[in-house]
This record gives sequence, structure tokens and C-alpha cells, in this order.
Amino acid sequence: MASSRLLLRAPKPRILENVFTQRFCPQRSLSTTVLPSYHNDHQRNHQYLSRNDYLNSWKQPQDPKEAQAKLSLLRRDYAMKVKAVRKEYIQEIELQRLEKQRKDEIKKEAMRIEGEERKAAKAAAKKAKAAERQVAEEEFRQTLLKERAEKLEYHTMRQNKILEKKKEKSELVRRQSSMWIDEGQLEGKILEAIVSTSL
Repeated sequence: MASSRLLLRAPKPRILENVFTQRFCPQRSLSTTVLPSYHNDHQRNHQYLSRNDYLNSWKQPQDPKEAQAKLSLLRRDYAMKVKAVRKEYIQEIELQRLEKQRKDEIKKEAMRIEGEERKAAKAAAKKAKAAERQVAEEEFRQTLLKERAEKLEYHTMRQNKILEKKKEKSELVRRQSSMWIDEGQLEGKILEAIVSTSL
């Protein structure tokens, strides 16, 4: 067991390392310039805090009772500091929760106002469309009435023209005939003409 541990801890032979790096590792570029990265920049510009006096402040006393008393004082001081940090953390979390709640309420109010404005805009658009539709229907009704009146007028004018033509025709026939015979006397005149021609 110990020998296997030693083998695992022993460094790799340089020959095998060279073979592995040549065969399996990708070729490195020969550039020597270092590209700036966040890590390098952070290391260069990092500002460290000043030394804390609390660290390494413990001096081991000779008397065990004194050590016990100092340790209990340290524990009490630590508990008080932890309590203060927890209290501050709880206050911070509560402030964050209140801020988040306030932002959520503002967002909800803005969304509600936006929804109401959208509804009002939709209602106004619907009213405008209804008014336009009503105007279009009224115009359509007026054009229909106008067309009907024009058709009726055209029909009456045509009837009048037909009647006038009939009257003109009958007048023309009356003028062309030397003697106009009424329909009631027509039969008697025909008999007289037949009798006079046969004698």
C-alpha cells in the first residue's frame, strides 16, 4: 500500500511527459505578448484592506481559569457581533423586500393604467368605426333612394314618350284618311260599301 502511494506521489518521468505533451497537446503559438484579461487587470489594480488587529491577538495565558474567562469573553463578543450582523442582514432583506414590493406595485399600477388606456383607445376606435359605418350606410341609403327616384322618373318619361308616339301615330292616320270613321259606325259603313258595290 505504501509503495503504491509513493509511486502515485512520485513525479512523472520527463521523457513520458515530453511524449505526451508533443502527441496530445495542441501546438502553442510562439507569441510572447500577454493579452490583457480581467484576472490580470484585477490583480494589478486590487486594493487590499488594512491589517485587522483581531487576528493573532490571542495570547495563551498561563492560568487555565484565566484562559477560560478570556475564551468566554471572546465567545460572547463573537455572539454579539454575529447577532448584530444577523440583525443588519434581516433589516437589509426587509428593505429589499419592501423595495421590491414597491416596484411591483408601481409596475402593476403602470400596467393597469396602460390597460385602461388601451381599452379606452379600443372603445374610441370602435365608436369611430361605428360612426363611419353609420355615415356610409346613410350615404348608401341616400344613393339608393336617388337611383330609385331616377329610375321612376325615367320610367314615367318613357311611358309619356310612348303615349305621345301613339297619339302622333293615330293623329297621322286620321289625317291620312279622307274620312274618319268611328268604331261604332264602322260596321254600318262597311255594309253600305258592300251593297253599293254589288248593285
